[in-house]
Amino acid sequence: MDIDAFHRSTTDAAPPAGLTRPLAGLWWAAKGDWDKAHATVQADDTPLAAWVHAYLHRVEGDLDNARYWYARAKKPPSAERLEDEWLSISQTLLRGEASA
Repeated sequence: MDIDAFHRSTTDAAPPAGLTRPLAGLWWAAKGDWDKAHATVQADDTPLAAWVHAYLHRVEGDLDNARYWYARAKKPPSAERLEDEWLSISQTLLRGEASA
């Protein structure tokens, strides 16, 4: 799936089948369901899920918690606009790159 198809899918009622938890978390975040997004990535202890978890805490405005999750993801805290960070993380995950 490419980024355009992933973004378009956020108009659907449910995420596409086969998404990883980090991608599903981003999908729910794009739908505006922070709680569902958070629960989805919290159930995954991988660095990629931690990266999405950090993003979600930025969305929430909890920057201290976000910094903790960026550290768990081995990523620097983001200063990007939230929309740009969502796009950056989504593109990386869709390409299957564990580190970028």
